[in-house]
Amino acid sequence: MTALLVVLGAAVGAPLRYVVDRAVRARHESMFPWGTLLVNVAGSALLGFLVALPVGPGWSALLGSGFCGALTTYSTLGYETVRLAEQGAGRHAVASAAANVALGLAAASAGMLTAGALA
Repeated sequence: MTALLVVLGAAVGAPLRYVVDRAVRARHESMFPWGTLLVNVAGSALLGFLVALPVGPGWSALLGSGFCGALTTYSTLGYETVRLAEQGAGRHAVASAAANVALGLAAASAGMLTAGALA
């Protein structure tokens, strides 16, 4: 049952990641991967929020592992960082990697603090 919940959450998170990335790219002509940064930060905030709540294992599997796991994307971050470096955009590559880590951690912390304040 847990695996099914993860799959169901991922079935929503992965397409949402794609749609958000495409929407951001359509509005911003930039080498910087703004769409990946947006989904990673948003997913980190939501996961931080969920971790701090007293939710059961089913909700954790559905929303945490499934939805947030598919929404956020370390593999795309890695790919885009290498691609930027290969294209001579080393500053963008470093900025993207640093921003994803720093803002992701800050967003997860903010999500946890928000959940703690609501509980």
